[in-house]
Amino acid sequence: MKVLFINGSPHPKGTTCHALNEVEKILNEQGIETIWCNVPADIPSCMACNYCHKERQGCIRKDAVNDCYALLDEADGLIVGSPVYYAGPSGSLLSFLDRLFYSYPNKKKFNMMAAAAVSNSRRAGNITSNDVILKFFSISGMNVITSTYWNDPHGFTPEDLEKDEEALQTMRNLGRNMAYYLKMRQLAKENGLKEPEIEKSHSTHFIR
Repeated sequence: MKVLFINGSPHPKGTTCHALNEVEKILNEQGIETIWCNVPADIPSCMACNYCHKERQGCIRKDAVNDCYALLDEADGLIVGSPVYYAGPSGSLLSFLDRLFYSYPNKKKFNMMAAAAVSNSRRAGNITSNDVILKFFSISGMNVITSTYWNDPHGFTPEDLEKDEEALQTMRNLGRNMAYYLKMRQLAKENGLKEPEIEKSHSTHFIR
């Protein structure tokens, strides 16, 4: 079993990464492998060209979004982390997730997949940032994994974060809950419990 970490910070080894590392330690201790994707700071946004839906070959831009498809293919869980920018996730992460979730060729993979969001701030904005990220999961049929408090570590630097003992505890408990769900899902499959069949036949708007 594997969990994919998507780090939406322009500092790949910064404070957001430090928080995610705390989750990773627990997952590794529980026998769960981890793989990483660091979002480039200059990732372009979606052009709404609809190439991905017409051609079914991913995004027309051949960049880090397309590279992430293979990582998603092998992942059983997903954890997305971001610094807080004006009470929201980083712009580069939003561009990345918009394109990734829309263009990923194997969207059925998302159904019942474990997912969690982590937002790091100096002081505030974590809850709204996590809410934005969680909407990608909820609209895709993913199972959101919770912890024992909000996934909102605080710290301007990794050294600051080390002083936020409750946040580090929350990250560790998130790792434990994620590992438990992945193992439980695997046991269900091994014992013949089928996952729900999802209807995907209608796509309407408010006037039809």
